[in-house]
Amino acid sequence: MSFPASPPATPERIRVRRIHAVRILADYFGRKLREQVPSVLPIVVYLFLFQWAVLGVPVARAGAIGAALSLVIVGLMFFMEGLRLGLMPLGETIGHRLPVKASAGGILGFAFLLGIGATLAEPAIGVLKSAGANVRPGEAPLLAAMLTRYSGALVGAVGLGVGVAAVLGILRFLRGFSLKPFVIPLVLIALGLSAWAMQHPDTAAIVGLAWDSGGVTTGPVTVPLVLALGAGVCLALGQSNTGMSGFGIVTLASLLPIVTVLGLGLYLHHTGYEPALAQLAEPAGGTSLFAQLLASPLVQAVVGSAQAILPLCAFLFVVQLVLLRERLAHADEIALGIAFTLAGMILFSLGLLQGLSPLGLQVGSLVPGTFSEIAAGQPPQPFGPLFGYAGGVAVTVLFAFFLGYGATLAEPALNTMAVQVEEITVGAFPKPLLMHSVAAGVGLGLAAGVIKLVFNLPLLYLLAPAYLILIPLTLFSTEEFVNVAWDGAGVTTGPITVPLVIAVGLSLGGNVPGVVEGFGMLAAASVGPILSVLTVGLIVGRRR
Repeated sequence: MSFPASPPATPERIRVRRIHAVRILADYFGRKLREQVPSVLPIVVYLFLFQWAVLGVPVARAGAIGAALSLVIVGLMFFMEGLRLGLMPLGETIGHRLPVKASAGGILGFAFLLGIGATLAEPAIGVLKSAGANVRPGEAPLLAAMLTRYSGALVGAVGLGVGVAAVLGILRFLRGFSLKPFVIPLVLIALGLSAWAMQHPDTAAIVGLAWDSGGVTTGPVTVPLVLALGAGVCLALGQSNTGMSGFGIVTLASLLPIVTVLGLGLYLHHTGYEPALAQLAEPAGGTSLFAQLLASPLVQAVVGSAQAILPLCAFLFVVQLVLLRERLAHADEIALGIAFTLAGMILFSLGLLQGLSPLGLQVGSLVPGTFSEIAAGQPPQPFGPLFGYAGGVAVTVLFAFFLGYGATLAEPALNTMAVQVEEITVGAFPKPLLMHSVAAGVGLGLAAGVIKLVFNLPLLYLLAPAYLILIPLTLFSTEEFVNVAWDGAGVTTGPITVPLVIAVGLSLGGNVPGVVEGFGMLAAASVGPILSVLTVGLIVGRRR
């Protein structure tokens, strides 16, 4: 005699008292908040102390800037947690299932579109859009036009570069190609286009912007999403994973935007372009309340964040539901993650506009006063030289070195990468050695970038020798150290470092006589760690 099977028991819901739920959430968000503090607080305290103790000038609007910086920390907490809960699981799921449902062309097409969408969602991409306000159109008309009238085309060129990089990265993962045949030709193409651009003053001004664009792209959205896709594809196809398959794509996403932005600038120059948008004078009667509302920082942050995050999420949902024809697992958790991501980007953008950028611009505008007389303050008053010419230049160079060194050690991505490298090399390249090698390289790179601004040197004079030295170093290094070194340049340019370095460079360059634009410091900070890590890697390799 058989009995009907009893229905499965419904799991009993655990009831939590309200006070306990509050304590659990407070502990959870407290831990997540503390994770973001080390990436923001040290570099901000350093800038505050440098301006107050070395330059002898208190930080203007210190309270408002401090409040805005707290928004940066809270925004980063929500943003990173939202990526972990929402976008990252979507990328991994699609990466696992796409090879089963789509052809190789479909996979590469998805990677291309994902690279473009992830770039538009990068928090630091807004820095390029707002940098046009600090460029004088009369001295650099093409640069000003690209940052204002053609800012959409500029961001599109950066996204195109990252999209192509994602395609090449997936191909490289699948076929097991070495990174060297990709890196060396791209470096030579970028240097060749830069040399071509240097032939005319109009296009020479965009070289620094192009090379800095490579550092803006490798942020907290692009790198995890594309790597999640690559890891998912490799796992689904049964590709062997030696631990190095995830490396290299950051390098490609840093180099290709340089080529595409240079190509855009040269195209605009040779086909004719409209000048930068003129600043319209405010009518005597003032602007309407609605216009003032639209121009408010909060509305700009909300609109800009929604335009960046929501299309990327919609694209991932369409691929999941239409192309893969699968329901979302843990849809409530993914929805919460997307809400966290959007809220975090709004808060971060608001803090960037009201805190990080003003602080960087303020410090950078005063630094030239260490070695020359400038006009500072409101109303402008003579300021400097504080330490004489030679002493002031030395102070400025040391300021840039410690800014780069300290900011790099605080980057969470570098810490994660150093742990991976120590495991991959079986302890031959210890975590502290890699972290300090990368930090020293960034510090020396920023110091070189400051020297370029102080003496008004062409950026190509700084980058060309460094990259020409890198080519033989790359050829003689093992594949593992090539991947680590070139990716090390990408992980140093985080969402805090990029806005501050660009703001400091633009304002510093704007106060040095004869300097047209202040771009290039980020590019110099990117080449430094490649040189330092490859050199240390060769020494470690010989010892091993």
